[in-house]
Amino acid sequence: MNHREAAPRTGRASAPDDSVDLLAGVAEGRRDALARLYDRYGRQAWSLARRICGDDALAEDAVQEAFTAVWREAGRFDPRRGRPSTWLMTLVHHKAVDLVRREDNARRRTVPMDDTDLALPRLPGADVDALGAVVAGTVRSALDALPADQRHALALAYFGGYTQREVATLTGVPLGTVKSRMFAGLGRLRTALGPVLGEDDVR
Repeated sequence: MNHREAAPRTGRASAPDDSVDLLAGVAEGRRDALARLYDRYGRQAWSLARRICGDDALAEDAVQEAFTAVWREAGRFDPRRGRPSTWLMTLVHHKAVDLVRREDNARRRTVPMDDTDLALPRLPGADVDALGAVVAGTVRSALDALPADQRHALALAYFGGYTQREVATLTGVPLGTVKSRMFAGLGRLRTALGPVLGEDDVR
C-alpha cells in the first residue's frame, strides 16, 4: 500500500461527501468502503504523518495503523461530534506521535555503551552536543508535563505545521479555545525551560 500515491479517483472531487456513509459501511465490515476512504484521505493522511515523523517509513506505518484502527473502530465515530476527516486525521496524528515516541525509546535502549566509550578523548563540540541532549530531554519532559489538550494543540502546530485555525478544525474545538490552550501551554513551557534557556526573568 503506497500512501504517498493515494489520491481521490477521477470525478470524485465534485461528488457529495459521503464519508459518513463510508464509515458506516466500514463499521458493517465492508472492505470496499474502507478502500474508498483510503482513496479519499490516504495522501492527506500520509502528508500529516510525514510531517510529524520526519521519516517516510514511519509515516507509512502510522497511516497503516490509523486505517487499521478505522477498520476496527469505525462504529465509534459520532457525526454529531465532528467530521469524518477530522476524526481520521486525529487518529493519524495519534499513531504518528506514538510511533515517534516508540522509536525514540527504542534508540535510547539500544545505544551501546562500554568502557571504551568512556575512555574516548573529548572532541571539539562534545560539550555542546551533551548540552543539546540535556536541553532536548528537558524539553520533552516539559512537554510531557503539560495537560493533554495543551500538548496536543502545540504538537499539531509546531510538529505538524498546522495553523491555529487548522488545529481548531482537526481537534473539533473553537479557534478561541485553541489559542487559549496554546498560550497557556507556551507559558508553562517558558516557565519550565527558563533556567535551561538562560532566561533569568521568567514571567
